[in-house]
Amino acid sequence: MKKLLPLVLSLFAGVALHAQWVNDPINNTFIANTSADAGEIYLSTNAETGDTYVQWNQFFSNGWSPTLQRLNFAGEPQWGAQGIHIGAHEFSSSSEGVAMAATADGGVVSCFAIYDGYTYAVKINADGTFAWGEEGVQLFGGLGFSRAEVIAGDDGGVWALGFDYHNLYLQYVNADGTLNPTVTIQDAGGQSCMYGQLTLSYENRVFLTYEKCGNGFYTNKEIYVAGYTTDGTPFCTETRLMASQTFQVTYLHYAIPDGLGGGYVFIWHPAMGDFNVYVFHYDMNGVSTIADPNGIPVHSIDPDHLYISAYATVDPDSHDILLIYEQTDSYSQSQCKLYMNRITATGERLWGEGKLILDNGTTPCGGLRIDAFEEGGGFTVIYHRGTSMTGPESTVEAQGFDMDGNNLWNTQLCSNTYGKTGDENTTGFHGGQNIVAWVNNNNGGLYGQNIGINGEMGEVTPTPPEPCNAPESFDGRYVYDDETGTYGAFVTWTAPEGQPLHYNLYVTHPNGCTTTVEIAPEETEFFDESTVIGTVIYQLTAVYEHCESEYALTVDGSDHLAIELTSASENTEMPIVTVLKVYTLNGQAIQSAQWKHLSKGVYIVQGLTQDGTLVTQKRFVEKGL
Repeated sequence: MKKLLPLVLSLFAGVALHAQWVNDPINNTFIANTSADAGEIYLSTNAETGDTYVQWNQFFSNGWSPTLQRLNFAGEPQWGAQGIHIGAHEFSSSSEGVAMAATADGGVVSCFAIYDGYTYAVKINADGTFAWGEEGVQLFGGLGFSRAEVIAGDDGGVWALGFDYHNLYLQYVNADGTLNPTVTIQDAGGQSCMYGQLTLSYENRVFLTYEKCGNGFYTNKEIYVAGYTTDGTPFCTETRLMASQTFQVTYLHYAIPDGLGGGYVFIWHPAMGDFNVYVFHYDMNGVSTIADPNGIPVHSIDPDHLYISAYATVDPDSHDILLIYEQTDSYSQSQCKLYMNRITATGERLWGEGKLILDNGTTPCGGLRIDAFEEGGGFTVIYHRGTSMTGPESTVEAQGFDMDGNNLWNTQLCSNTYGKTGDENTTGFHGGQNIVAWVNNNNGGLYGQNIGINGEMGEVTPTPPEPCNAPESFDGRYVYDDETGTYGAFVTWTAPEGQPLHYNLYVTHPNGCTTTVEIAPEETEFFDESTVIGTVIYQLTAVYEHCESEYALTVDGSDHLAIELTSASENTEMPIVTVLKVYTLNGQAIQSAQWKHLSKGVYIVQGLTQDGTLVTQKRFVEKGL
């Protein structure tokens, strides 16, 4: 529900005694048999089981179709040398767009469009059986025929997205394969709504970022963000992130979650005068936090160079976006230099014009990937480094950095210089290792390699999960504070074992808007002075260096408090003459026989005023009542 990073609970049950990940850049780990022209490689790791799923496309008798493989944490293939092929559908001879995601219940979902335009989702359990049948489920009621996208929800289901070049179609598929209503996103002004990206927010809600554009190869384009619940209900107002720009329609945006319920968007295009990578951000309410509607460029305007081919990750501590990108010369585009930069959610470019990490001269490079350590404190950059100015030959290399951009280590993952088709993504760090994959273009075969946070390959010692304890005994009520003469909700809780960095109090007002209050770690109470009338929902978490806890539970097991805020009567300030109930700040009731023997402190008192009005007050007691 509320994790900034998924906790690895039973990460490595059943891991083989002898790891299959190799510690040899000459002989990398075999994943599956493929053809030499295979591609569209996707990877996704289940953080709780440690399994990594790999999907790739290649030609079969049913067209350009996907195959999947499951690896355990040790890198051992679990579904044979051939993997599991999706063979129940007919596919086109070229890609209609595929996607894949490991699900929270240990399986994997493949999502794709087939030759006749329909979009399907197929779920495979860890044991290789088809959870929804070999054909899977048809999505969007038959609408949408291109560019499928999918991300895992927090309950074993998935969010799926498709489009038909004019409209977008969004749907939640439950863990059992049942379908929630389809949401159609279209522009009332007649622009095309196309190419969306999904990021998961709190409470299994999703943010959809998408592009509105006109017609033609060169066209005006804007980027918007909208949020939806699993039943298709919007939970925030549509927000424009990028103002209208005119450039080639083929330059598309990317989106990644920020770990705080919102996300970052980045895109490279030439509309501002020169090719550059531009960054945008939206918070947990879908509100843009970067003032410039054109976004923040990774580099100042530079007519001599282009900045392209970006890939990004988010640091789990600062929640800044980290980007790697290529600088090439604008004249011949034959130069390859790799830079990285760090940008905050408000658009501050922390590393100025970026940090150079590789100068490959006029020899090509590519396959750029960047992944933050799951425990924070640094990140890894992975890339394919070309070894020939005219051929596809390359090595695969990695560098590690701390959060100041200082180099920690350099590792060559693959020293064989054959041509490679790289993956669309890396897994990111889970249990202390990250995984990259590629196809050998010379003789086929899908290969991969793991990399640890210290630059090690081969057997990696699993990183134990960090504790992420929630506060306890969450309680609260509407009170009058006789010290300040104000009204509001007074909430209390018991601190968890191990002090957090701070608490997050989520306050949802009757209009549906949610605000977040950051509370110091030594506090166990909060007074929300409020003029709001109606029922306000309060939820509380503890934030640690590497995670955010589940919501604190009340004594009756609820994960929220619903406190009715009313207009206070004029005589509420009047003193209580008849005490009915007394509570400590932690919600413990004081026995009536003890009321006259209270120690000095603050208490919640319920009682009657002179005219018989029942009131609740927060009172400071010097000695007894």
